[in-house]
Amino acid sequence: MTLEIVQPEGWAAPRGYSNGVLAPAGARTLYVGGQIAWDADQQLVGDGDFVAQFRQALANVVAVVRAAGGGPEHLARLTIYITDRAAYLASLRDLGAPYREVMGKHYPAMACVEVKALVEAGAMVEIEGTAAIPAENG
Repeated sequence: MTLEIVQPEGWAAPRGYSNGVLAPAGARTLYVGGQIAWDADQQLVGDGDFVAQFRQALANVVAVVRAAGGGPEHLARLTIYITDRAAYLASLRDLGAPYREVMGKHYPAMACVEVKALVEAGAMVEIEGTAAIPAENG
């Protein structure tokens, strides 16, 4: 099963995300709740390190997708919540390597939103997503 990237005619191609992603009929939909940079023991990793927290939060999203029988290529949408826009922008170049490590070259539809704070003290990033998993994988 392959997700179809939707790109309006005449629009410039986005960098690092897709404008739209279409799941094929019959795919199971998985809604992944917001994941922060917790390890398996719910201990926050990457204290004060935006890139480390981003990588762990993204890996946690993918772990939930894998637990449902899918992989990163089945993620259709991600919403990234950040507490510091300046830290995010300063880290853009450094975010590429951990993103590719976790997601490969798959770019779902994405939004990035700056928020005042996250519920967990010390959390700098939270990521939620929606995946379309092939029925045969479940």
